[in-house]
Amino acid sequence: MIRFLRYIAFLVVSVAVGQTSNPELEVKKTIDTFFEGFHKGDTILMKSVLSDKIVLQTAVKDRQGKDKLLTEELMELTLAIGNRPADQKWDERLLDYKIQVDGNMAHAWTPYEFWFNGQFSHCGVNSFQLFQEDGDWKIIYLIDTRRKQGCRD
Repeated sequence: MIRFLRYIAFLVVSVAVGQTSNPELEVKKTIDTFFEGFHKGDTILMKSVLSDKIVLQTAVKDRQGKDKLLTEELMELTLAIGNRPADQKWDERLLDYKIQVDGNMAHAWTPYEFWFNGQFSHCGVNSFQLFQEDGDWKIIYLIDTRRKQGCRD
């Protein structure tokens, strides 16, 4: 009987450990879903992983070399992606994922290259802030950089 109870306890622990989630993998999947929608022009798929209150920003240098912080509304982004001409291919290639999670908050740092119709355009990094609500990770903040120099060292 003792062996039987140990066996049952082992099975329960094994199943529980096997079902433990991997938050870093879940965050990566959320980001991958965002870019799947981005590449397909599927704004509904993109919005499925975005918070309604998302903040979208870009840190750039203007023509005079001054640092600028640009803020974009979600509607502007989804209109640009949803209305992208069929002959345009936007390909943002993520080069790496550095993900940190603490409870229901996560940060992901994703260097990228952007290709337009098969031609290299620019590079930079995306910084995602995510919040887990009711078991789902949502992107609440996205800021990126964009540059043409220092991309392929």
